[in-house]
Amino acid sequence: MHKTQNDIVKKADDKAKGKTSIANITIQTIRPTWSREMSVKAWTKGNDLTLILVLAPAKEKGVVFLKRKKEVWNWIPSIERNIKMPPSMMSQSWMGTDFTNDDLVKEASILEDYNHSFLEDVVIDGRNCYKIQLLPKPKSAVVWGKVVMCIDKKDFLMLYVEYFDEDGKLINMMHCTDIKMLGGRLLAGKMEMTPANKKGNKTVLIYNSLVFDTPLDDSFFSTQNLTKVR
Repeated sequence: MHKTQNDIVKKADDKAKGKTSIANITIQTIRPTWSREMSVKAWTKGNDLTLILVLAPAKEKGVVFLKRKKEVWNWIPSIERNIKMPPSMMSQSWMGTDFTNDDLVKEASILEDYNHSFLEDVVIDGRNCYKIQLLPKPKSAVVWGKVVMCIDKKDFLMLYVEYFDEDGKLINMMHCTDIKMLGGRLLAGKMEMTPANKKGNKTVLIYNSLVFDTPLDDSFFSTQNLTKVR
């Protein structure tokens, strides 16, 4: 292997993020007896700044999540309150989906908070992949006890991810498909998060549009802007 595990994960991470990104995303929460759809707009800048605005359904329209470095804020327009989310909330469900708050706002950095080790070569959906294990560094406040990622060797796409708790039990699996050009880069247009032990449950995240490297001022990602962003 010419590249270190860290380089591979970084390359996949950088590819999906760019310097900045602006995305329009549909999120479908599927349950055995019902399903619901949300639409959100998400802005990111580097690894430290993320802002997510809920556009629909009407009931949740205008809800905003903001991540600045290690702080996560949630603006709820119906009660006109801006709530700072404690680290303990990072492992909880993001708005009733199978994604955690951490998955969506990425409070933990996969590059800084984990040690990476190469497990084996695998094939996912006909693509040759590196299978890499991520174990939390001793002092990292992270949600997962272990993460296993399968990253495509040719295009550095994160294709399959398994999330384990600290007892080594598999909790969630994420499968990334619909590989296509998004914002001028080859990326997965669809991510399915499936809990390991809840039959018939899954959440599907679909990228409708993605634009990279639009200049965004740091002040856009401020608690003051939380209440104003539309």
